[in-house]
Amino acid sequence: MKLTFIGACHEVTGSCFLLQHDGLNILIDSGMKQGTSDLASAPLPINEWEIDYIFLTHAHIDHSGNVPYLYKNGFRGKVICTTGTKELCDIMLKDSAYIQMSDAAWINKHNERSGKEKIEPLYTIEDVEGVLKRFEAYDYQDIISISDSVSIVFQDAGHLLGSASIVVMLGTKDNYTSIVFSGDIGNENQPLIKNPTNILSHVDYVVMESTYGNRIHEKPEDYVGLLASIIQKTFDRGGDLIIPSFAVGRAQELLYFIREIKERNLIKDHDNFKVYLDSPLANEATEIYDKRALSYCNSETAALIEQGINPIIFDGLVRTTSVLDSKAIQANENPKIIISAAGMCDAGRIRHHLKHNLWRSECTVMFVGYQAVGTLGRIILDGATKVKIFGEEIKVSAEIIQFPGISAHADSNGLVKWISALSVKPDKVFVVHGDDECATSFCHRLIDECGLDAVAPYSGSEFNLLTDEFEHIAGPERISITSHSGNSFSKSFSKLLDAYENLGEVVNMYEYGANKDIEKFSMQISDLAQRWDD
Repeated sequence: MKLTFIGACHEVTGSCFLLQHDGLNILIDSGMKQGTSDLASAPLPINEWEIDYIFLTHAHIDHSGNVPYLYKNGFRGKVICTTGTKELCDIMLKDSAYIQMSDAAWINKHNERSGKEKIEPLYTIEDVEGVLKRFEAYDYQDIISISDSVSIVFQDAGHLLGSASIVVMLGTKDNYTSIVFSGDIGNENQPLIKNPTNILSHVDYVVMESTYGNRIHEKPEDYVGLLASIIQKTFDRGGDLIIPSFAVGRAQELLYFIREIKERNLIKDHDNFKVYLDSPLANEATEIYDKRALSYCNSETAALIEQGINPIIFDGLVRTTSVLDSKAIQANENPKIIISAAGMCDAGRIRHHLKHNLWRSECTVMFVGYQAVGTLGRIILDGATKVKIFGEEIKVSAEIIQFPGISAHADSNGLVKWISALSVKPDKVFVVHGDDECATSFCHRLIDECGLDAVAPYSGSEFNLLTDEFEHIAGPERISITSHSGNSFSKSFSKLLDAYENLGEVVNMYEYGANKDIEKFSMQISDLAQRWDD
């Protein structure tokens, strides 16, 4: 009965834990590492084909994104999750595969010319489709019997549609050891989804996140009133409101707020204004949220549905999927709202909308999520007066706003509230899924304020659940974040790949352009390629 810590140890992404009991090898999450980190994750101590089960807490790529890679390398066990997680994984893992395949294709094109070996994408659409057939979905509170000595229960984590904390029971009904994996614990009073469920049963061990372990969220704003005032001000001066948004979760929350604004007629003199949701992934996610609303929504949302009100789909909402439809948005000269991905503006259709609207002083660009250092979103938010988009210098004249955080993660107080709801203090708490400072700080808070035995293990640490002792205590293994090999690319090279993807989108938009423009564009691309080839 052993627990090995693989990923999200003193860092936020790449969640993965190996639980071994009674001959079974079980992974709790298998997430992709994202962004830059100088901490190495320990390799799995077993082969992929030896994994019997994967229990998923939720669909975010930093928790599920590595599952198709395991399948590609021989995993043929079962993936156990909630229905919401299964449906979101269907669209998010396919989107991830598309990115992996596009990146590999671009690199191989250049490798072929230089005589280098081809590389394989981390995984393909076929790998995703194969592993999705191995998913089994269950409801919250179902007691799921995995074997004679392993059973699990999903509890609502309140983080994302279908997100769960997983209570794992090892042993027999009368003699068992229990361990809960928190997953990502949600912030209270979010639109659409419920608050995190308190785990009232006795558990021996807790593996819990610490994303905001050293931070307290500001008091929640009147989001609807504040957003309405921003829309009104922008429309009154004849501008458009451009919102870079993450496609799953945040986009649906924005639709919820805008639906209420329209319903209450809070925008004056701009009746029937259009709201464009310009992101294929966001539109697919919206369909899932709409279909699963009653299963996962909070009481306020349920009350709307009972009154016949759709909480996220309304008159004036235009959902675009094709490049042509996206391009046509600019033809509507009336004031409008455009919600588009990616949330940090480093890729996706949002860059086209920024190119067409950043220079317009009557417009507003409103950021609704964290903007990482080095991203186009962060550069704009930090006050840049000019930015380059698709090689063209764009003046930043639009009003730039950071909307108060609608965080999907509980803050330090919320995390303490969640663990304090346990009926009996656990034997030990393992603090994970937080950067070095957050994990360490929250660990000390659990010890000092809550009187808990808490530790923040590093990747590679092994804990024996029978003896209540570490079999191996790993330390931090640092790596160079500037080097890359195989399928791991440096941050700068990742930016180059993003630029390539954006160029491809621009090329597609010229499909129906004038011949002279196409010829001119072709020559410019050829000249650029020749300069860098030399």
